[in-house]
Amino acid sequence: MKNIEQMLKEKDLSELNVAIAQFNAKYAEVLDDGDLMDWPSFFSNDAIYKVTSRENFERNLPVGLVYCERLSMIKDRALAISNTAMFAPRYLRHFISNTVVEQVGNNQIVSSSNYILMQTLHDNPESTLHQVGKYNDIFVVEGGALKLKERICIYDNLLLDNSLVYPV
Repeated sequence: MKNIEQMLKEKDLSELNVAIAQFNAKYAEVLDDGDLMDWPSFFSNDAIYKVTSRENFERNLPVGLVYCERLSMIKDRALAISNTAMFAPRYLRHFISNTVVEQVGNNQIVSSSNYILMQTLHDNPESTLHQVGKYNDIFVVEGGALKLKERICIYDNLLLDNSLVYPV
């Protein structure tokens, strides 16, 4: 397999698609295993992470449930969730599919993927559908690895079943 710089230079969409799908699998694994302090390692220094409703996204409204600008804010969010926030214990499972590389250029990759986020609260043995949505992503290459420059999580749900605690 080619390295990511070669794929980007050659604009090899099929290989980039596979690389991003693998990135997303690792991203989901970190969040599903509860390794929240490792979550910021998926982002570039100038990253934007946003969770917003489909309605707000389509209307180009800036309001969202979560908005982090720069890696330092993403690290702060991970630290706050890990050490200071109070919420009911839960398990998450991310299912990420239909990854599509939409554009390659200027050392960036624009892609999208669908996601489903299931949640199981410790006091309720039934898993529930927490969110269904789409990632709109911009990737860059740093140190030979893909990093998120922007991840906008656009959820389709009109209402969220419970509080949004962990990253999407």
